[in-house]
Amino acid sequence: MAAASRCHSEDQFLCSICLDVFTDPVSTSCGHTFCQSCITLHWNTSLIFFCPMCKQVFKEKPVLDINRCIKEMVSQMRCEAQQESSGGSSEQRAAGGGVLCDICTGTRVKALKSCLVCLTSYCETHLEPHRSRLALRRHQLIEPVEDLEGRMCPQHGKPLELFCQSDQTCVCMLCSVLEHKNHQFVPLREEADAKKAELGKVEAEIRQIIQEKHKKVKEIREAVRISKESADEEKAEGVEVFRALVQAAEDGLKKLIKDIDEKHKAKETLADGLLEDLDQEICELIMKSSELEQLSRSDDHLHLLQSFPTLKAAAPSVQDSVEDSVSVPLYKGMVVRAVAELEETMKMRREKLSESELRMVQKYAVEVTLDPETANYCLHLSDNNKQVHDEDVRKALPKNPKRFKYSLYVLGEQSFSSGRFYFEVQVRKKTEWDVGVVVESIDREETETPTPKNGYLVLSLRNNNEYFVFDSHLLSLKLQSRPRKIGVFVDYEEGLTSFYDADTAALIYSFTGYSFTEKLFPFFSPGYVTGSSNSAPLVISSVNEMVETDLYEDEIDLSD
Repeated sequence: MAAASRCHSEDQFLCSICLDVFTDPVSTSCGHTFCQSCITLHWNTSLIFFCPMCKQVFKEKPVLDINRCIKEMVSQMRCEAQQESSGGSSEQRAAGGGVLCDICTGTRVKALKSCLVCLTSYCETHLEPHRSRLALRRHQLIEPVEDLEGRMCPQHGKPLELFCQSDQTCVCMLCSVLEHKNHQFVPLREEADAKKAELGKVEAEIRQIIQEKHKKVKEIREAVRISKESADEEKAEGVEVFRALVQAAEDGLKKLIKDIDEKHKAKETLADGLLEDLDQEICELIMKSSELEQLSRSDDHLHLLQSFPTLKAAAPSVQDSVEDSVSVPLYKGMVVRAVAELEETMKMRREKLSESELRMVQKYAVEVTLDPETANYCLHLSDNNKQVHDEDVRKALPKNPKRFKYSLYVLGEQSFSSGRFYFEVQVRKKTEWDVGVVVESIDREETETPTPKNGYLVLSLRNNNEYFVFDSHLLSLKLQSRPRKIGVFVDYEEGLTSFYDADTAALIYSFTGYSFTEKLFPFFSPGYVTGSSNSAPLVISSVNEMVETDLYEDEIDLSD
């Protein structure tokens, strides 16, 4: 009954990780208890910190508190178990320690050796005949084992002493001259040593794999840490930018209201002055009108005739009475101007953000050179493999499965299968070109439409001013200015490919949501030469390398 009660108690104090009674029990903030070593090991090998019981996720590694109550109860339970077991028999103690002697009667003690001839295990006392008697001394003794019959040949009843390398099995001496005749044999110890050596190699490989896994865990955690830092920085910048925009909008609104109020106040002040003058004039006119009315009713003809010229000369004309007026001010344009000022502020802020974004991606700049083995037969590459243009003449080049047979394309020599990279290409004096990245498996034999489905992520120019990309469909792009240098940025894991005007830092277009599984290569097409048009080369340039200025840019109008 006591044992059953203790089992029931033990179930209440089992760690859910190791399934054993708690050792140094600690509790998490969610209220669950584990062995300190178990939960520490669990968190050290996990990407995130969460409770194994309720799956609650913690942003940071929780501080573990020792559960003193459970620790004392477990300690008391173990003491009771030890006291209970101390009253048991020596046979039970021996059973807990290993193989028992087969000869002992009554209280059986722990065996010292097992005999493969007698198929019996002996304690130190009963082993004495095997040490003193000559006949028994020839028997093969081994460390105590439980299953002695399993070490005997089931067919011949002899000890399994040899290993058949031909059949990869343990055999006895009779097997070696009968069923396994002419096979290759070695002693069990020799084969065991060889297998131990193999196990050592496997163990070393496993340790190496464990180290690599730990390294990968560190890399992932570091990536998560960097991602969090980047996310926090981006959020902080976003908050700062939007607060500035909100502040600019609020300031613009305040200024608009102030300007409107001031304009209205000026009109109101002017109107008040005019109204005061008009009120005075009205009073004077009322008095004059009263005098005229009295004079018109007078029977004194002499007085009327004598006063008439003076009163008539003092009477104002209708023209004079309408000169004093206030025009209604026009407010409509003020809102439009305020919005225009706000848009200008937002434009300046956007340009600063674009410059910041471009500087960030330029940190991933890589060295790119053209691969002559991929260049079409009509393309000419410079000696340093940094420039390419159409010669309009097919050259005699050796056949190469990497070479583009019909399309006027060439790839970069470098490939990328992870991480981020960025490169820049000068496109000045060009009326036609294609720039971007492609997957390794694109068709080199046939001419394909450069779409993402066919492995192309490119930005294109045609007819001097028609910029476009193929995404899910053909998409025409309207650019604010003519790019002289194109920046190409790729984030392999994010499936992102972005194109920038490297001079103005403006983002031209981004391909997003693509899952890359192959190597990516920088892609270039200088376009066809038509007469003297489009004869300039595409030039792979270093980041921040200045583009020479000339009158050419001013001669081309994007609106043509």
